Amino acid sequence: MGYHLAGFEVVGVDITDQPNYPFEFHRADAVEFVREHGASFDLIHASWPCQQYTALTKGTNQGRAYPDLVPIGRKALLSTGRPFVIENVQGAPVRPDLTLCGEMFGLAVIRHRLFEIHGFPTLQMPHLPHRGRVAGMRHGRWYAGPYFAVYGQGGGKGTVAQWQTAMGISWTTGRKELAQAIPPAYTQHVGEQAVSHLRALAPA
Repeated sequence: MGYHLAGFEVVGVDITDQPNYPFEFHRADAVEFVREHGASFDLIHASWPCQQYTALTKGTNQGRAYPDLVPIGRKALLSTGRPFVIENVQGAPVRPDLTLCGEMFGLAVIRHRLFEIHGFPTLQMPHLPHRGRVAGMRHGRWYAGPYFAVYGQGGGKGTVAQWQTAMGISWTTGRKELAQAIPPAYTQHVGEQAVSHLRALAPA
């Protein structure tokens, strides 16, 4: 959605169906799709699975192993010769060209994400101090706060409506989809800089 707001025509790819996805969608292996079709796009954004790197799962979740697609995905992206972005959580093997936080955009979520940028310059926004704690239950006590923890299935993390508002997402009510998303404000920020660079390169 952020890239759409920045002026791109968006095409999404995932290995599983995403019925709530609001743009053109292809069910496919994303790495293979990049290898076969990536060179035809002006910009490619890759959000490979983060569970391998996040401190919340440390690579496994109830015995399930998660794929490490950043190295093989980066190789596929480089082969296209096109500008691209790799986004992932802190701790992922991603070059931290840009770090974004919800506080930078006035959102009710912190959600730090790293962006490895290839092919265009980006502006790092000031990382503003956080304004307090995350709202939710801690040891049977409710704590108020300006932020919501948008992850997991446990109670005390906010309602779906609160998650939607916190993230700036309106097109899905699925907690799993919201938990795996990043705020569109992040990709709009990246996309606007990419558009500016691409337009500057385009013939008059």
